[in-house]
Amino acid sequence: MTSAKDDRLVGTSVARREDPRLLSGRGRFVDDIELPGMLHAQFVRSTVAHGTITEIDLTRVRQVPGVVAAFTAADLELGDITAQLGRPLSEFVPTAMPVLARDRVRYVGEPVAVVIARDPYLAEDGLEAARVKYAPLPPITCEEQALAPDAPRVHAEAAGNTLVDVGLFATEGIDEIFDQAPCVVHVDMRTGRQNALPLETRGAVAQWDAREEQLVLHTCTQTPHQVRTVASRCLRLDERAVRVLVPDMGGGFGLKCVVGREEIATAAAALRLGRPVKWIEDRKDALSASFLAREQHYTVRAAFDADGRILGLDADVVCDMGAYSCYPFTAGIEPLMASAEMPGVYKVPAYRVRGRAITTNKAPTAPYRGVSRPQYVMAMERLMERAARELRLDPVEIRRRNVITDFPYTGVNNITYDPGSYLESLDLCERAVREAGWYDRQAAATAEGRHLGIGYSCFSERTGYGSAAFAQRKMEVVPGFDLAEVRMDTSGAVTATTGTISHGQSHETTMAQIVADALGLDIAKVKLHQGDTDRITYGWGTFASRSIAVGGSAVRLAAGKLGDKLRAIAADEWGIPPEETELDRGRVRRRDDPDVALTYEHLADTAYLKSHLLPKDIDPGLTATAVFDVHNDGTFSNATHGVVVELHEGTGQVEILAYFCVEDCGVAVNPQVVEGQCRGGIAQGISGALFEQITYDAQGEPSATSFMDYKVPTAHEIPEVVIHHLETPCAFTATGAKGAGEGGTIGAPAAVLNAVNDALRPTGVELDDTPITPETVHRALTPRTPEQTP
Repeated sequence: MTSAKDDRLVGTSVARREDPRLLSGRGRFVDDIELPGMLHAQFVRSTVAHGTITEIDLTRVRQVPGVVAAFTAADLELGDITAQLGRPLSEFVPTAMPVLARDRVRYVGEPVAVVIARDPYLAEDGLEAARVKYAPLPPITCEEQALAPDAPRVHAEAAGNTLVDVGLFATEGIDEIFDQAPCVVHVDMRTGRQNALPLETRGAVAQWDAREEQLVLHTCTQTPHQVRTVASRCLRLDERAVRVLVPDMGGGFGLKCVVGREEIATAAAALRLGRPVKWIEDRKDALSASFLAREQHYTVRAAFDADGRILGLDADVVCDMGAYSCYPFTAGIEPLMASAEMPGVYKVPAYRVRGRAITTNKAPTAPYRGVSRPQYVMAMERLMERAARELRLDPVEIRRRNVITDFPYTGVNNITYDPGSYLESLDLCERAVREAGWYDRQAAATAEGRHLGIGYSCFSERTGYGSAAFAQRKMEVVPGFDLAEVRMDTSGAVTATTGTISHGQSHETTMAQIVADALGLDIAKVKLHQGDTDRITYGWGTFASRSIAVGGSAVRLAAGKLGDKLRAIAADEWGIPPEETELDRGRVRRRDDPDVALTYEHLADTAYLKSHLLPKDIDPGLTATAVFDVHNDGTFSNATHGVVVELHEGTGQVEILAYFCVEDCGVAVNPQVVEGQCRGGIAQGISGALFEQITYDAQGEPSATSFMDYKVPTAHEIPEVVIHHLETPCAFTATGAKGAGEGGTIGAPAAVLNAVNDALRPTGVELDDTPITPETVHRALTPRTPEQTP
């Protein structure tokens, strides 16, 4: 046990320990790695969206000055990357993704060959000399083409271009519920294809360590152990013979939690040449040929009683997953997430859903911050708005009547929700908007002929997914647990090693806060080690807001074990039971006489340098490990967002005037970090709602290959966010914390969309698709002549 003194670090805004290094330019990213004799890789990429490869001629490539080698799939003979679900073929069709395309290409930008040169510019010269001939096939570029009865197949084995087709829930009698309901509302909604757009693009540096007989792969991944597993299998090496190291990382957002082809090809080239090889993705490839996200179509209806209480929900979800399943989550990640969790914060007594993943000739889809939740929350929140209008209810009041208030709550989707503050966050958010005067300003603006709108979204974020939750999806590779080691040296300093990996979440600070509190230790004495597959047996990395909920719990348990050992050593020296001791500020002290204490340095000397003094039941050294898993349905953070927008009639621009967020992520280990996560996530959510979209022409060519074409907001478009914290501690994690990483992105699109529609209410026009462009707003605000009215 630790001291009862009220000087805990968990719950306080400790300054980020990463900042001095990163802000002074002393960070070390993949592209900063320079090794003697290092070569550089670039990839020959397909220029057609769909076709068979009839010839790859690299003869001229190898003659380019500075080019050292060029390899095709036939040269490297690598295994494929294949993600699997344990479902019948009627529900899931696996698709093998070759590291380099062999006989067919399935999207513009698919890697066909790799060129190795003395520097990246010479490698680019080599690309221009490559000659690849294709026999083009008809590309599939949209849902309608993919599902057409006689559509060409992207994969021969995927009939109807469907990789996943699952009906997870179908309440008996749901059709009768809709037939008899006083109010039935519909939403048909599409969201645009996006790029996660981390500041640091993907990259890898690979070298063979002859002394250790080990391939060392430096890469910016959120899941280093999974990269190790896939690399060892593709390269046909023992897993021991692959070490993955992750230096500082400039963002991931889910894009880097899947295993990419280029990292494996870079490693294969380094093995073949016996020299270090570096690959850094350029922004063009990152925008067009990397993993993309979000393109989804929801056809949803909901039945309500006359008082505005939901009676039933019926949904059809189609997710365009591009050309291949991502590893390890498969193409099922988006439709299965949406299908399982769509009821969200609302009490839905009857539910039917069909979730499908289709394959098209576009770059494959990976998880992106929120993973379908921004989309299904939009669908649910639009249903609430439509029902409120039909029943002449206030939009906030109809939510009040439907949010879950009694916990634990087991929904119609067979998920049990742990306690949250759904109603409290909704009430507080509305009060914050009202007290800031925005309802009065809206009335005044309407009287002046201006278009001000107020919108809300109320949602939960399932976090702390454990093995049980992932197993429900029938994944062949089941993430979930995490493992941590906490070690003290003879100076009393502590190193914590975790299987999670930070790509901007402040782990060096928050994990140290957890350890320091558990051991009653100065935080300056705690160092976090992460991103090294040789340092910890296996870890699942960072995604799905799991790092503090799962990884932090493992760290807390390991630190607790180490503390118990320190107390046991001290108690033996004093000849008293361990329970009569406590940890306090780098010492173990007697509870019956707090002035009597032994420093950690003294106890560490005993554990390491005088182990003969230890009792027989205590091993030498001060190292403790722990594994943590969530064995139930996980835990749920929740929030309500409120947005005020103004639509400008002349330009169709949407200006966000105010943004309010009331969030509850359980115990906030570091409130400042949580606020940073909220603000960053909200910025991404706003961007998806108003700006970002990658489209394709009829030949499957992507529209956005630079920031000239791909719109992202600047600081000018992102408002100041007013954040209020609620705290419902989690009973399932060792810290009481729930995840906080994705909530901002989940709630923002729905809130913005509802605010825009509130501003449009006088026009009778409603928008359901995102991004909401100035063109669509301008058309909605432009008065129609009788001839133009449908």
